[in-house]
Amino acid sequence: MEWTRQIDGYCERVDPSYWAEPVNAVTNAAFLIAAFVMWRRTRGARLPLANALVIVLALIGVGSYLFHTHAQVWSAFADSGMIAVFAVLFVFAANRDFWGLKGWRAYAATALFVPYVALTVPLFDRLPFFSISSGYWPLPLLMLLYGLGLRRRAAATGRGLMIAAGICALSLTFRSLDMPLCATLPLGTHFVWHILNGFLLGWMIEVYLRHMRGPLAAALRHG
Repeated sequence: MEWTRQIDGYCERVDPSYWAEPVNAVTNAAFLIAAFVMWRRTRGARLPLANALVIVLALIGVGSYLFHTHAQVWSAFADSGMIAVFAVLFVFAANRDFWGLKGWRAYAATALFVPYVALTVPLFDRLPFFSISSGYWPLPLLMLLYGLGLRRRAAATGRGLMIAAGICALSLTFRSLDMPLCATLPLGTHFVWHILNGFLLGWMIEVYLRHMRGPLAAALRHG
């Protein structure tokens, strides 16, 4: 694999220079701001998974910044790789703490995330417009399914996940419009994806934090 091969996938980038995407690069601060806010929110909560999610959220900002400055294969992996880690961690947290799965069951349910993505990405890839961000659309769908499933067990958590699904869908819409609207909006719309995603991932950690501070989670931990 050519790790240093240049990638030109965004409207704002018109040459291979470091600062060819200044807005896309700078708006990654949204991830760092969200991580700082949630670090303060989770501090002292004694929730290792919440702390891990905050760290990965900050690393998403770093990885995305590297991608929108260096724009090479290795930095693309740094970007998308951290998003994948956050997704897997959150799915595990949801399986263990939202659904109350214990031990190996939580890990087994989380492992199903891989075939779920493998099955749904090709489906989204066949749909006009959705194909642009087909690798990401399985995420809001899964949030929605989990949110609907949790309506009776943990209503507030379910609502929180459905709100997250809506924000994620809106964020992906802006990501997908970047190149199609490039002739009209030379700056592109990818930077809006960064801003909304920073808020989204912070909100997902907040949903987890609120759930774990609730009476149902306390009963499961001590039951």
